[in-house]
Amino acid sequence: MRTYLVIMDESPEAEIALRFAARRAGKTGGTVRILALIPPPEFVQWGGVQATMEEEARQRAEAMVMGSAGTLMQDLGVRPVITVKTGEPIATIRKVLKEDESISALVLGAAAQGTPGPLVAHFATGESGSMQCPIMIIPGGLPMEEIDRLS
Repeated sequence: MRTYLVIMDESPEAEIALRFAARRAGKTGGTVRILALIPPPEFVQWGGVQATMEEEARQRAEAMVMGSAGTLMQDLGVRPVITVKTGEPIATIRKVLKEDESISALVLGAAAQGTPGPLVAHFATGESGSMQCPIMIIPGGLPMEEIDRLS
């Protein structure tokens, strides 16, 4: 089964990447794996405060992903696999790609204007030749109708 990995954050381009991946998965009999990343926490002197901060970050990420996942299931009939991980984004994505051999594409959204975000800049240039799966970069300026047509 084909699995499309989408990195989810609060950006509009993440929503575009998720829509594209979900529609591709629906058309190819595949699935979507949503990876929400929580940045590594800064050191806090008191462990209880640190744990509370990490839990709050995890809850925010899970709520964001669940909202997007609910839309996918309702609109497109795709039931995504949701993963929330804490850590440095690029290293975490590399680890997930190595661990899950079913991932057939990393789907990233590019900002509609300006320079690409750090994930697009890194994976489209630095590691693109050594990736174990294709990288799909969905332009953030595409209207939803065009995304639907292309997927």
